[in-house]
Amino acid sequence: MIRADLSLQPSGFLSVAKNAGIKDGTLDFTVVHTEQPAAAAAVFTRNRFCGHPVTVGREHLRDRRLSTVVVNSKNANVATGPRGLADTREICRLVGAELGVAERLVLPCSTGVIGRPLPMERIRAAIRGIGGELHSGGLEGFARAIMTTDTRPKMRCARVGGAVLAGCCKGSGMIEPHMATMLAFFFTDAAIEAPELDRMLHEVVDDSFNMLSVDGDTSTSDTAVILANGAAGPVDVAAFAQTLRAMAVELTQELAADGEGATKLLEAVIEGAPDLSAARRIAKSVVNSPLVKTALWGADPNWGRVAMAVGKCFDLPLQPERMRILFGDTAVYDGGDLGEEAVRRLADYLRGDRVRVTVQLRLGKASATAWGCDLSPEYVHINGDYTT
Repeated sequence: MIRADLSLQPSGFLSVAKNAGIKDGTLDFTVVHTEQPAAAAAVFTRNRFCGHPVTVGREHLRDRRLSTVVVNSKNANVATGPRGLADTREICRLVGAELGVAERLVLPCSTGVIGRPLPMERIRAAIRGIGGELHSGGLEGFARAIMTTDTRPKMRCARVGGAVLAGCCKGSGMIEPHMATMLAFFFTDAAIEAPELDRMLHEVVDDSFNMLSVDGDTSTSDTAVILANGAAGPVDVAAFAQTLRAMAVELTQELAADGEGATKLLEAVIEGAPDLSAARRIAKSVVNSPLVKTALWGADPNWGRVAMAVGKCFDLPLQPERMRILFGDTAVYDGGDLGEEAVRRLADYLRGDRVRVTVQLRLGKASATAWGCDLSPEYVHINGDYTT
């Protein structure tokens, strides 16, 4: 387990979190800054209706160097036309001027309601004087300020040799990343070159955030980024990559467990697949199924819905008579119905707040894990009046 020890934070990073009045009185505007420009890498949403901060972020990452991350919540700045793009560029320019860095070294992110212009007068006021408000050890405020419908901040910290790696993320609905309003940020004082950061971040994202789904909808704003300012010197790259992966998986599990209206975390493990692509696809099919998710919410031992979710990947060479399906340690299918006793044990197991489904395909050696959650009436309530 990676610790959430807030006293353990990377050196050389300063931050501020405040209320700009974008929607309500909660924290909604935040900046993290390092005076020494950092090596950087990022993965962005593949949604073709991407937000303007994603467009600008891709431009600013071309040199793989960043000094500053600026995030506003409560408004995604998506589908707001030329004005929205100009607003994002202005935010980067104003923040850069306040902190004495070039505009291209500022990464912008926005998350929240789609289709509404940013309240720029309020944001300009929030930026004014921000250089004097930065302080060390403030990543908890950053983690809170990026939240929208999240019920709690999500943060991890870990030592890697003489360096520290900190990770923060947010996301509760519109989540099935393809790299939902899913944002993830990693900050480290380790000295790691940008190409190496880029390689390991892409590998980590594929095993963690890209295996997450709350509702099957890929957000317009997804961003995962890592900054390494080098203040602590070199580290063992393999050990760092291992820690980054473990941290990303734990944050992914937190995102799934805190899905909108969620009461249970669902973990779908696919074993014995013919290849990794098939394993990932089947795992996602299980966590994305509304029928699986609603059965999970009601603790209904209808394991046939998992069989359905696996079987609807109909272009894969699956053989149902060879499969085995387990909930926790209880086998409910092994080439045939295992009887009522297994169903009774399954009903008891489903009353817990964490459910693991394992599907053993017995067709190869590849495996994959996906994370999701149940689908409750509260999800409908949250999204039925999201903009009001």
